Amino acid sequence: MRLRRKAREIALQVLYQLDVLRIDPREAIGLFWDHFNAPAEAREFASELVEGTWAHREAIDRMISTCSENWSLERMARVDRNILRLAVYELLYGRGIPPKVALNEAIDLGKEFGSENSGSFINGILDALYSKLLKDHADQGDNGKSGPAPA
Repeated sequence: MRLRRKAREIALQVLYQLDVLRIDPREAIGLFWDHFNAPAEAREFASELVEGTWAHREAIDRMISTCSENWSLERMARVDRNILRLAVYELLYGRGIPPKVALNEAIDLGKEFGSENSGSFINGILDALYSKLLKDHADQGDNGKSGPAPA
């Protein structure tokens, strides 16, 4: 299994744990490593994903809410909600991660760890969110700022 895929799976599990227990992200990561092992590169990337996603959770949740018609965050399955959070974090803050990769990885995680409808649910929300980000970026003009690159 690719190291980054493994790191995303680990990050999803830790984010789920954080969503349930509401403990410090570093404590949650430590608890995970107390029971499971992974290569150093996967551990590093997973920790970055967890800490970054959790630190930006409020802004990420607001963005998800704007693109999830008829679905409040509280109504979403915890797995789906945390996959979405992870993907939005990667779209907005992921260094060197192409948007298409972030989107595809999220959909695959949904298919693997969510319900039979998770993949299409996640795809729908992320597609709307990414389209909104591209439109907002185009409306602002480049102005020397970088934004989401087309997938």
